[in-house]
Amino acid sequence: MGLNETPSANRIHIGIFGNRNAGKSSVINAITGQDFAIVSEMKGTTTDPVYKAMELLPLGPVMIIDTPGIDDEGALGEQRIKKARQVLNKTDVALLVVDASVGQKPQDGELIGLFEEKQIPYIIVWNKSDLLPSSAAGIEKETKPEPAAPTREIYISAKTGFHIEALKNKIAALTLTEEPQQRLVADLIQPLDFVILVTPIDKAAPKGRLILPQQQTIRDILDAGAVSVVVRESELKETLEKLGRKPQLVITDSQVFAQVAALVPEDITLTSFSILFARYKGLLDTAVKGAAALKGLQDGDKVLISEGCSHHRQCEDIGTVKLPRWVRSYTGKEPDFTFSAGREFPEDLQQYKLIIHCGGCMLNEREVKYRQKCAVDQGVPITNYGIAIAAMQGILRRSIAMFPQLMAEISKAEIRA
Repeated sequence: MGLNETPSANRIHIGIFGNRNAGKSSVINAITGQDFAIVSEMKGTTTDPVYKAMELLPLGPVMIIDTPGIDDEGALGEQRIKKARQVLNKTDVALLVVDASVGQKPQDGELIGLFEEKQIPYIIVWNKSDLLPSSAAGIEKETKPEPAAPTREIYISAKTGFHIEALKNKIAALTLTEEPQQRLVADLIQPLDFVILVTPIDKAAPKGRLILPQQQTIRDILDAGAVSVVVRESELKETLEKLGRKPQLVITDSQVFAQVAALVPEDITLTSFSILFARYKGLLDTAVKGAAALKGLQDGDKVLISEGCSHHRQCEDIGTVKLPRWVRSYTGKEPDFTFSAGREFPEDLQQYKLIIHCGGCMLNEREVKYRQKCAVDQGVPITNYGIAIAAMQGILRRSIAMFPQLMAEISKAEIRA
């Protein structure tokens, strides 16, 4: 990712759905002004969801997701349809592309039902309107104004460009109605506050740059007009002594939580990047409650450790190596660990006694909430890396002390070392 590139998790995710040959790929190319998607008269050209990050005016940074036709056939077609439906879990705005010269099919109605069930804002895009008589569907192709904002439908032609700008404006109008996004840390600090960020540089750290949670936290501190001081854990003690004033907050990588907690005086607020991201993505309350399940784990209990990104795993990878080791050490038991990464997340979670999820910096808020809802609906406790580590190291109370509404849950979830 470039230094100035907006993280995919912070982009508006626009999912393009519909039957084969409805013109989904043509619509994408028309609204982006690029040959992003392959266009062909042959049905089923798009076989897997295709993701493309870009700037799309008047929306700004977006993630366009082109999906396979929802009417695909055969065993392979069923797998493609399943992948298309999975895209719904991360879609902020859905476009249902319908061939206006053919009309809606049963699959279109099913998709609309899914949009409404998942509360996804959507627009029905009647493509290929250039093939209709000028009076069809009550439209005059070159003279009838674009439908008023409340309607969910619009007639366009990806081929001629008819109403493409109107479609983009309609998408923008839907996104502007959403609630303001939660701040990462800016609402917890004041201008000119000092915030220390403890960022270990280990084998998993990318050479020459910081990882995404650290980058985003620094940016949010700058937006708040506060001062960020970035150090390794090895320089933390001396930094605290030489800083000249007490920091308002210390934020640490969860992997060195215990070491940092021992160095930071009790009167200084301490938390982790992972805990801040749990709040940012709407998972914090559930994660605190879910941490209570750690103390009840038994030999053979299945535990799912899930990461939102796919990366090359190092010998001391936190998800596959360190967390299992810490859980075994804390519980004295031998749970059965399963791992998932990237866009894959199991639909059937009932076999698991606990889910430990990463901070979700690479997932948008909708997908994190979807995963949370899946767990809650199936009665499976879910927590996240930072909360689990703080709980196992006996510092959960301290790490969320800045969130008074959560303190009532501590007596249930806190686990003392």
